[in-house]
Amino acid sequence: MDTATFLHLLHEDLGLTKQPARKHLIHFTSKTDYLACKSELLRLTSELPRLSLVLPLDIIQAFSCTLCPDTKLRSFSSTTRIETDTKLTINKVKSRKTVPKRATILSNSRTRTIPWGVDQIGAPEIWSKSVGKNIHIGVIDTGIDYKHPDLQNSISHGINLLNRRLMPHDDNGHGTHIAGTIAATGRNSGIIGVAPRAIIHPVKAFDQNGSAYVSDIIAGIDWCVQNDLDIINMSFGMKTYNPALEQAVLNAYYRGKVIVASSGNDGRKKTIDYPARFPHVVSVGATTRTGRIAPFSNRGAQIDIYAPGERVYSAWIGGKYNELSGTSMATAHVSGVIALMLSIRSMSPQQIKNALRRCAFPLSKRPNARWQPGQLNAQRAIRAAGQE
Repeated sequence: MDTATFLHLLHEDLGLTKQPARKHLIHFTSKTDYLACKSELLRLTSELPRLSLVLPLDIIQAFSCTLCPDTKLRSFSSTTRIETDTKLTINKVKSRKTVPKRATILSNSRTRTIPWGVDQIGAPEIWSKSVGKNIHIGVIDTGIDYKHPDLQNSISHGINLLNRRLMPHDDNGHGTHIAGTIAATGRNSGIIGVAPRAIIHPVKAFDQNGSAYVSDIIAGIDWCVQNDLDIINMSFGMKTYNPALEQAVLNAYYRGKVIVASSGNDGRKKTIDYPARFPHVVSVGATTRTGRIAPFSNRGAQIDIYAPGERVYSAWIGGKYNELSGTSMATAHVSGVIALMLSIRSMSPQQIKNALRRCAFPLSKRPNARWQPGQLNAQRAIRAAGQE
């Protein structure tokens, strides 16, 4: 491959403004070609400034950039493959009115609150054995509220993939809500998450409207792998299969990363969203306070585990609290329990998945029914972790 010619053509294409441009992924069939182009790209950035807009994605051997439809780069079809980048959204049903800090669900203003979902899965009974200490969780979402009192002890370094010069501050609320369910510490008042000593790494891939490109998700997965995180929480979904996203998930899985994803909120009975549909991901459906599958939750045999997802009370931007419903909220409970499991012993992603499926409480009361995914229980999960 003529690396210099390729990058100069790419530089020219990035400068075209007369045609409508869209984000694309440029895949390399050869790892040698990719590494050579990446090295040359970094060298040429000072000479050809527009190349700084090109994002290398090591985990899938590709570049992400904005191209015109008739790009001359297609002449390299024997060594590269160009695909259009697509968008996806976070998985939430709807937001209730923001709940003030001293809400009526607090027993009194000086006590800490255990949200109903954290209590229902039995996490408090496990905290004498495990609180998720030193388990690192990447939350690929809308960012996090760094000033929230319940999260200040839970946050470590992260990344803003929309603007790498900025911190991954949350301008939507979804990411902060997910982080609160996983690892809020609620020092004097506030809430306690499932694994209050786990460490959250916010990976901002979604904008204020809760939208992101697949390339940003892949960059987030890549960042989590490069920083050797233990768990990757992905509370979002898309309806269509994307090979680049699957490749990133597979590569993270084979690097020992546990990936947890929400199944979607369309109420479908036999299919779920991607990336939860990938077999190497722990796929999560949502239940109600009464332990039934939530009406909005996608369901079926492709689900690995169900967890609380109805009117979940958690942290919100501006130091506030909010109730949200969705399989996103259920996914956060599962990531928290996995942190409790990993804090006790090291386990592979497949061992984690097997243990969660085996130890779940059955949702079906029918005798002799074939296996169906059940409801998350922290006590059973911890016992299963010791048996794997």
